[in-house]
Amino acid sequence: MSLSELISGVAAAERTLTVFNPAPGVAERLAEHFSDRNVSVESASSDEGPSNYAVLGTGDKFHTAVSVDDLLRPPENVEPGFERDSYAPILDHLDETLFTSYDRQQMLNATREIEDRAWRVGAGELHSGFQSGGNLRPQLDTYRRLGGRDDLSVHAYIYPNGEVPQADQFQLHLARTDEIRNSWFVAYDGNGVGDYKCALVAEETEPGFGFTGFWTYDPSTVDYIVNHLVSSYSIIESDGSGDGADGRRQMTARPNPRR
Repeated sequence: MSLSELISGVAAAERTLTVFNPAPGVAERLAEHFSDRNVSVESASSDEGPSNYAVLGTGDKFHTAVSVDDLLRPPENVEPGFERDSYAPILDHLDETLFTSYDRQQMLNATREIEDRAWRVGAGELHSGFQSGGNLRPQLDTYRRLGGRDDLSVHAYIYPNGEVPQADQFQLHLARTDEIRNSWFVAYDGNGVGDYKCALVAEETEPGFGFTGFWTYDPSTVDYIVNHLVSSYSIIESDGSGDGADGRRQMTARPNPRR
């Protein structure tokens, strides 16, 4: 299953946020807030139970319920991030929920959260796809620093459509595939600890129109993403075409024909 197919599978599982007995304007505020996520916001009436509370579900499956006051307060904590403690409880259940129209700055902010987790743990594997060398080049200092952690194995993937950046502290994979050219991904294996595993997977379907994708903390999904990258883009040979002297760190990769 490709990264694009993973995203399509997440897109098919739309969640519904049902707001019961909402105060005026609440449903509209929530709909606006979740406008770039695969979440449908509905209003409902109930003779029993509290007013102004929300229930999140997928089809007939119940996920969680929370007071709207808790969900919307404080405003700066409403935007989902990668640190679970930093946002309202209901957003925990938006793990593996589609986001749409994220621009490059939003993608970079999300990427930083995963890179920071890998840095703090200081061990394991970090796999990041930047589409092109031009996108990776401004992040070289960050990736050289990450790659300098003795027990952290850092891998970056790009489609080689120009000058290849120097990769002297991490493994640079050059892959001439549409998946690498169109996808932005960051996956950290948590050094084998399930609670530390996290990943972001997105694709740019049309240049300039933002990214569509999802993030996940699910260990099995993160493992699948990492295994897909490792097995699909096997290292074939050294490539000395980069602008750095360490050609051993710049490797040409191609899809595994057995997959």
